[in-house]
Amino acid sequence: MTGQRPGGEALRTGILILATMTTGLSAGFCANWANAIMPGLRRVEEGTCVTAFRALDAAITNPLFIGVAFMGALLFTALSAGLHLRAGQRTALLWIGAALVSYLVVFVVTFGVHEPVNEQLRTAGDPNSGADFAVARAQLDEAMWTVWNTVRAVASTIAFGCLTWALVTHRRLGQGGNRRT
Repeated sequence: MTGQRPGGEALRTGILILATMTTGLSAGFCANWANAIMPGLRRVEEGTCVTAFRALDAAITNPLFIGVAFMGALLFTALSAGLHLRAGQRTALLWIGAALVSYLVVFVVTFGVHEPVNEQLRTAGDPNSGADFAVARAQLDEAMWTVWNTVRAVASTIAFGCLTWALVTHRRLGQGGNRRT
């Protein structure tokens, strides 16, 4: 058993729980956009769609969501992987690693696809000046945005499932199972 120190098990457990919780929050966020928000916006006229999308985007950009849930999922999962690697808990580490890879997909899609599109929409004229909302909505490209958000929803849900199973595996290891398996 490498890297075993008093309190190490509690730290690994706590970080794994935080990784699971924050990833679950992110998965719920992506699923909500895929299943409720974008279908709802699709049903309204251009001005309402653009105004609502901008308002939602502005509301999301806050420390609690960005710092705790979205970034926390990545950081806590990576930290959990490091702690389980150091402890030689390979079974849990495999699931945590799979979660980390899945959540990296969420990150790549967010910053490679969504953020550039969101930024275009943020800067597509003043919503109070009678700007051409049809042009702004076309810049959103709802179909493409929704497809890639569905990828984020699936990837974050897979990450959440992997972390949930990692908790089960971690628990078994903590109860005296083979720590080297």
